[in-house]
Amino acid sequence: MSGSPDGLPPLREVIAEHGLAAKKALGQNFLLDLNLTRRIARAAGPLEGVEVLEVGPGPGGLTRALLIEGAARVLAVERDPRCLPALAQITAAHDGRLEVIEGDALEAGAEARMRGPWRIVSNLPYYVGTELLVRWLEAEAWPPGWDSLTLMFQREVADRIVAGPGSKTWGRLSVLAQWRCDARIAFEVPASAFTPPPKVTSAVVLLRPLAEPRFPAPAAALRRVTAAAFGQRRKMLRQSLKQATPDALGLCARAGVAETLRADDVDLAGFCALARAL
Repeated sequence: MSGSPDGLPPLREVIAEHGLAAKKALGQNFLLDLNLTRRIARAAGPLEGVEVLEVGPGPGGLTRALLIEGAARVLAVERDPRCLPALAQITAAHDGRLEVIEGDALEAGAEARMRGPWRIVSNLPYYVGTELLVRWLEAEAWPPGWDSLTLMFQREVADRIVAGPGSKTWGRLSVLAQWRCDARIAFEVPASAFTPPPKVTSAVVLLRPLAEPRFPAPAAALRRVTAAAFGQRRKMLRQSLKQATPDALGLCARAGVAETLRADDVDLAGFCALARAL
């Protein structure tokens, strides 16, 4: 008999039973410790009555934790068909509260299938994590449908999300995250917690959407100015912003931002002013 709260076998046995060696090409690193995955689930806040969208569940370590912690429904998007039989076992053990979509999270349209209130909780595959976060943060409609994002990233990416201006980690991800959300690192996860262990430490990041962005700015314009400025972050704005507009000097003047600054030294208010001026 299993000692797991859901009566399912330990994840190591599930992985062995289904031959689920992690695939590097899919950015897979499996979390096997149910105590740790339950800690991640609890970081998302009380889950009773809440629906959860999970991207890249793999064999279902975090999925099981979300269901054990009381999620009303988990919609999981999994690209690797090898994982589907293991996930089907979880669906059966949890009275159908798990629904699985086979496909790429960038194309699956899973968000449209969520019914409020809902949250996104994921140990994101490395190859797609940042791209998905940017998409969630740049949505035209705000506030978004989700209540919070509880996401696992490489520690380097987590540091960029919460960085402040003037630091080497301040970048486009910092601006986008802090423009519309409160963002903080909940806790670190050592490489040894994963199978296979990655070469870096990871961290769980919690993002909660603000009712209104901290400063007004059109999302598309903010995307353009941050991409231009941080794309050539060692250059002054009068040069780097030419990627966004031929009149970089005029843009800085209209925004009231010094043309001699580099991207590292422009704060959130400054980037939003540049976006409005653009």
